[in-house]
Amino acid sequence: MQSKEDKEIIVKDNRTHSKDTGSPEVQVALITNRINYLAGHFSMHKKDYHSRTGLMKLVGQRKRLLEYLKKQDVKRYENLIKKLKLRK
Repeated sequence: MQSKEDKEIIVKDNRTHSKDTGSPEVQVALITNRINYLAGHFSMHKKDYHSRTGLMKLVGQRKRLLEYLKKQDVKRYENLIKKLKLRK
């Protein structure tokens, strides 16, 4: 699970201005971190179907946020994709 310090580091690395905590970039970065944690969780707990449902919801939420960001500003979208290494 994400600790408060981990979240602060992620927010600091992805914010667009000094008091930014809710921009699409920050939200996608936090969701990506949770998705990566859950992916590791499933390597040990293969039959944890309830958490897998939550993972699918997170993936859908991240997808919607990325689509929104792509519509608003393609340059910010591309920078975020490169930074988080989501696409190749």
